[in-house]
Amino acid sequence: MAVFRHSAESLVQLVSESVPERILSDVIAENLRATQGINPGKGERRSWDRSIPILARDLVEAGLGGVEMLIEYQLPLTSKRADVILAGRDRRTGADSYLIVELKQWSQAELYEDDDELVLVSGMGNRPKLHPVVQVRGYCEYLADFVGALDQHRNAVRGVAYLHNANDLDIHDLYDHVEDERTRLFSKTRRGQFVDYLKAQFAPEPGAAAADRLLSSSIRPSKQLLKAAAGEIKNRDQFVLLAEQRLAFEMVMHAVEKARGSNSKQVVIITGGPGSGKSVIALSLLGEVSNRGYSVLHATGSRSFTETMRRVVAKGSTRMKAMFKYFNNFMAAKPNDLDVLICDEAHRIRETSENRFTRSAQRTGRPQVDELIHAARVPVFLLDEHQVVRPGEMGRVAEITAHAHSLGLDVHQVDLDAQFRCGGSRKYEEWVLRLLGLDGEAPEVWKGDDHFAVSLTESPYELEALLRARLEAGYSARITAGFCWPWSSPNDDDSLVADVRIGDWARPWNVKGDRAVGNAPASALWASAPGGFEQVGCVYTAQGFEYDWNGVIFGADLVYRDGRLITVRSASKDPALTRKGVSDEQADQLIRNTYKVLLTRGMMGTALYSVDPETQEFLAGLLEA
Repeated sequence: MAVFRHSAESLVQLVSESVPERILSDVIAENLRATQGINPGKGERRSWDRSIPILARDLVEAGLGGVEMLIEYQLPLTSKRADVILAGRDRRTGADSYLIVELKQWSQAELYEDDDELVLVSGMGNRPKLHPVVQVRGYCEYLADFVGALDQHRNAVRGVAYLHNANDLDIHDLYDHVEDERTRLFSKTRRGQFVDYLKAQFAPEPGAAAADRLLSSSIRPSKQLLKAAAGEIKNRDQFVLLAEQRLAFEMVMHAVEKARGSNSKQVVIITGGPGSGKSVIALSLLGEVSNRGYSVLHATGSRSFTETMRRVVAKGSTRMKAMFKYFNNFMAAKPNDLDVLICDEAHRIRETSENRFTRSAQRTGRPQVDELIHAARVPVFLLDEHQVVRPGEMGRVAEITAHAHSLGLDVHQVDLDAQFRCGGSRKYEEWVLRLLGLDGEAPEVWKGDDHFAVSLTESPYELEALLRARLEAGYSARITAGFCWPWSSPNDDDSLVADVRIGDWARPWNVKGDRAVGNAPASALWASAPGGFEQVGCVYTAQGFEYDWNGVIFGADLVYRDGRLITVRSASKDPALTRKGVSDEQADQLIRNTYKVLLTRGMMGTALYSVDPETQEFLAGLLEA
């Protein structure tokens, strides 16, 4: 792992002799660009101007000039960074010892409305911030959970929050959250105590070797974390596997045991339509593999889906939330560091993990699928090819298989036959595929299904009224639409803009970001949280979720002309379709796949409406029965 590191003594010398303290932040920033590819802004760099030298001088005063300082250490498999990790030898045992230091320049802070995990900081507005002790405690737990060298030595990691500008009287109630010796809080008033604390933690020896071992260690979930995950997931009795679901589960477990026993590597692909149980299989695998003590992680390419997994499946367990990753977290993964990597919603795999923040030296063009296969002995891909809805997504069976074969790897595939969403109605899923021209067959009249209701409404008002009645009757319900209207940022008064306009009916899109706006839930919780019904969902928010009753508004990007449904790319407001390099053929497929996703979210029924009169008439003909 590349990181900006110095011994405390050499950093003090750097500041006092060769680099004026006022520009130390520029030196660190340049090193971070070179070693980690990040480019901190000026506001971030100011926090280093005095904090880093103060910490370095405290170490030297404690006689610990050889302790290694790992500055802006990026926690494994995440974008989060600890300000400094001190690496050295334990004074008592001689073993490796690590201290995570969260540096704050705050001069005054108080608890937020008596919540002992949130604080208000003077001069930094009215929005609360996380208590620094809570923050550093989380870093300690995460590091111990994912760095192999610490698997059996969790006590080797401790943490402190150092508010070196604050007097005790100005932060006195923050001390209420200091619960144990593993995470401490120090202020300017207690600087002497902090120096004594450092002396008690570290031996006056060089810490470079301890830093080397931390930086070169394998990255995988710890035994303790796997045990916690297994207990959490196995207690969920709704994860019952049937027929092909059980076959897929057993095939993966067989591949895991075989790969471990023969020191080999295998790839498993599980395909199925919406509601076929892919995510149930994924979570069941996560629980069982964890229970056997093997290293495993769950990953997706969807922010909404991952955040929901973290907030629902891992609710109440900060540690377990770390089991849910994104596909682009594995760019630097070591070969086979994991036993199993469960790639849920694998149709969201991108061509590469690179983005606009990736530094030029890391822009290798390496396929993301290669990174995912590389990371585990048994990578498992669960996907639905008809849910590829963005340019650059390449999660298709043929492409994954071809890449695995190019690496000389065996591929095992299971196709799920059962249908658990849409009321278990295979008839409805086939009707949707024919409607959208995704299976080569012509649209047909809906002949009904006792297990699933399909209807056409005459206006968006009627659509909303129908679904609101279902909601008031105790069912879950949501309205979605094709991406044919602009998507504005919230108004200055923290209200949403009613962008989706059809005549005099107008509603806002779901929230863009990861925080609530007024009574509207955060984007990741739109499908499940109270208040989501009042916004129209887009495909990027609805994908991966389900609700009892589903409303779909066909926009002007999919209309009936000359005997068939055609796509109108110019009517789409999806920025993904305006990029250069996206052909009309690709746009056509992506728009059709978008409506496939929207039309298959409901468990009990779907109601339709089209803004285009000719399309509305066409749908009426198909639903006349």
